[in-house]
Amino acid sequence: MIPELGHFALVLAFVIALVQAVVPLLGAHRNRLALMAVGRPAALGQFLFTGFSFACLTWAFVANDFSVEYVAMHSNTATPLIYRITAVWGSHEGSLLLWALTLSLWTVAVAVFSRNLPEAFVARVLGTLGWIAVGFLAFMLVTSNPFTRLIPGAAEGRDLNPLLQDPGMIIHPPLLYMGYVGFSVAFAFAIAALLTGRLDAAWARWSRPWTTAAWVFLTAGIALGSGWAYYELGWGGWWFWDPVENASFMPWLLGTALIHSLAVTEKRGAFRSWTVLLAIGAFSLSLLGTFLVRSGVLTSVHAFATDPRRGLFILAFLVAVIGVSLLLYAWRAPKLAGGGSFAFVSRDTALLGNNVLLSVVSASVLLGTLYPLFLDALGLGKLSVGPPYFEAVFVPLMTPVVVLMMFGPFLRWKGDELMPALRRVAPAFVASILIGLGIALAVGHVTWRTVLGLALAAWVVLASLQLLAARLKERAGASATSRLATIPAAWWGMWLAHLGVGVFIIGVTMVGSLENNLDVKMKEGERVEFSGYTLLFRGVRDAPGPNFAAARANLELFRGEVDLGTLQPEKRIYLAQQMPMTEAALDVGLFRDVYVSLGEQLEDGSWIVSLHYKPFISWIWAGCVLMALGGILAAADRRYRRLAERRLPAAAVQAA
Repeated sequence: MIPELGHFALVLAFVIALVQAVVPLLGAHRNRLALMAVGRPAALGQFLFTGFSFACLTWAFVANDFSVEYVAMHSNTATPLIYRITAVWGSHEGSLLLWALTLSLWTVAVAVFSRNLPEAFVARVLGTLGWIAVGFLAFMLVTSNPFTRLIPGAAEGRDLNPLLQDPGMIIHPPLLYMGYVGFSVAFAFAIAALLTGRLDAAWARWSRPWTTAAWVFLTAGIALGSGWAYYELGWGGWWFWDPVENASFMPWLLGTALIHSLAVTEKRGAFRSWTVLLAIGAFSLSLLGTFLVRSGVLTSVHAFATDPRRGLFILAFLVAVIGVSLLLYAWRAPKLAGGGSFAFVSRDTALLGNNVLLSVVSASVLLGTLYPLFLDALGLGKLSVGPPYFEAVFVPLMTPVVVLMMFGPFLRWKGDELMPALRRVAPAFVASILIGLGIALAVGHVTWRTVLGLALAAWVVLASLQLLAARLKERAGASATSRLATIPAAWWGMWLAHLGVGVFIIGVTMVGSLENNLDVKMKEGERVEFSGYTLLFRGVRDAPGPNFAAARANLELFRGEVDLGTLQPEKRIYLAQQMPMTEAALDVGLFRDVYVSLGEQLEDGSWIVSLHYKPFISWIWAGCVLMALGGILAAADRRYRRLAERRLPAAAVQAA
């Protein structure tokens, strides 16, 4: 009965979403406040019914209701409770329900925190979000119903994919979807601005904190996903340019460009065309990534053939979203011209250059991801596009992005003199090249990639310190505490996020240049020397789990005579699917990780043990944390709220 209630709640959520999509837009068009006011209660109603539906599906997993086909395919009575709950979003149907719930949560947030904006504008934003919800809820009800009954019900479930039975599954998909879906708010603000013809600094100011918040969630989700892959898969890598990884990275690239473009539109009234296109592009790539990953297209290009309705619906929805938004953009294109001129040497030009480069990088990743699928679908053969392609394209394009990222803040808006600007940055630029070369020589790994990576990281750090020093000099007579307090949170967010990029580059460069891997055959009592460490193999013991059988190794780690503890990698067999899994063990340090995974047992009783030495790899995620913290500071800047309140009377008069 409860699954039927969940299905009925989903139908009601669809009806309310349809009301939200039509009535507020009609009210804004006819300037009827009563119709516009329907948007907020409709958003709340959609959230309540979608949340109730999600709770019903969760109950079916907790109660082991194997008469629900989705539960029978992705759960088991032996699965731990926490993973029965996370199995709700472990596959296609449930993940779409999580997407819809996340969208309704963002919609409610917009309805609650936008009361200072003009009612007509908010009505158009909520109406646009309503149409997106209509598309997703219709997709679930027509082709991907998570409440489909299995008659007769299964006696036992197939269990959740063992790869997903990990704490990362609890946090990673919700964070990632908060980022994906958050760009729908930026998209809705852009569509509302196009509908009203109001593409000015106020619109950019309203949209900017929402876009930054979505970017923060997506950054955190991607970072957590790469960390999950690092310790869970047993191969010791943190990024493989897998199509699923690319699906989340592409909207992040365009979202990064969108944040900077919004800053220019807010401050100067320029880049309006860029800002609208980037908002459309970021959300379109979020949609594309969601559907590619969850429809199975990335696993097999023939997945649509197994369910033609699903494939046609996906194609129609993507065409509708992208096509209608681009047609609306073309209609309003004459109003997007102008917005302030600027010289070639200016902060505006540096930001425009970064926007172009980030868009090209995103397009190159999209090409590398989709091109093999198109070839296979057309019967032209199979082609694998892997790390060599992406690294060959990514590094040359991102190098000028990093250079411009730190050169731009030293330039003035609208126009600047080239030579004085170069003199301001020359000391830090030259020092960064010398530091990169010096560190490469010191570690004994002088390659162009190592020198380039370390030089770019030094450039980011030195330029960031120089910017901070220049900012503090603006009020030379005040105390240091007073000067720090007067710097806006948005500036600190920018500074911290850029510093995080430098820390991230250090981690990527050092682990790529100095990592060391070794596969050895070990018996109980044997020792092995590895990258300055000693590992003593104490044997393997059985370690049964709730739904798996495991062999757990014990390896004592020493550095010289210092005992650093015991590492316990496991080799598991999940009983329901008879699927083997490797659980790596790590000794994590500030400047290095020692990573051990257990391979197969050989006929003579010995075991294959994989050893990995990963210098500075923790700095990769430390950089991501700094970037996310910077985004939080920028989104929380109080100036947005004060400016919105200050503009409220004029906006209310205009709306009336």
